[in-house]
Amino acid sequence: MRHKERLLARLDAIGRSLAETGHALALLGQGSSGAGLDRLDDYSDLDFFALVEAGHKRAYLDDLGWLSRLAPVAYSFANTPDGFKLLYADGLFCEFAVFELDELRGVAAAGSRVVWQAPGFDVAAYLPAESQPPAPKAVDDLVGEALTNLYVGLGRYRRGEKLSALRFVQGYALDRVLDLAEALAAAEPTLPATASRDPFVADRRFEMRHPRLAARLPAFAPGYANTPAAAKAILAFLEEHAHVNPALRAAILDLC
Repeated sequence: MRHKERLLARLDAIGRSLAETGHALALLGQGSSGAGLDRLDDYSDLDFFALVEAGHKRAYLDDLGWLSRLAPVAYSFANTPDGFKLLYADGLFCEFAVFELDELRGVAAAGSRVVWQAPGFDVAAYLPAESQPPAPKAVDDLVGEALTNLYVGLGRYRRGEKLSALRFVQGYALDRVLDLAEALAAAEPTLPATASRDPFVADRRFEMRHPRLAARLPAFAPGYANTPAAAKAILAFLEEHAHVNPALRAAILDLC
């Protein structure tokens, strides 16, 4: 059985297991286990929410028997007050949370898929409205943020704060480059978008969405000891696609 089929079979089995507990209301697949099933592949894990009756949440978190009776569990870790990360011995990895009805409206559940729900219960009536992604920033704002992150990061590099510098240049500034790529994609035929975009996380599936720009990522993120080179590469990209203030450009290159 292929990994994708094993994941879906395990998720269906979790739904049946919940049904047998007597106090569960629904199982919701999330992410690539949710409405985005087309993204499920050999490297996916299971993301899901278990919805249970009021007063029973703690029992489902304190005793994971509803999961371990399906297959041996190799490792589990309570990563939030609501849920766990869990690795089955057969290699299937899960991230999940347990909620009661009154908690569900405050949860970001965009792209949920109903895997199982109790007879007579309609989970759709309790799901929050689809969350909207943040409004995209203007190109000038993205460029300004990227340039100033380069400048601050290079100053820290010269001070000897190389880890902080890496985060400013190869992290924060690069994040703005990824955002900028979305703004440029419609106007730049050399930056085709070939995969679905995650509305909340710019780096998800970036290589598939922007393969030509992705070829430059090694230059944008060459590692701890190479922040000046990264800054030069990012600066060159910004100059290709937007106006760069000459004074700030000169200051960045001076620090490089």
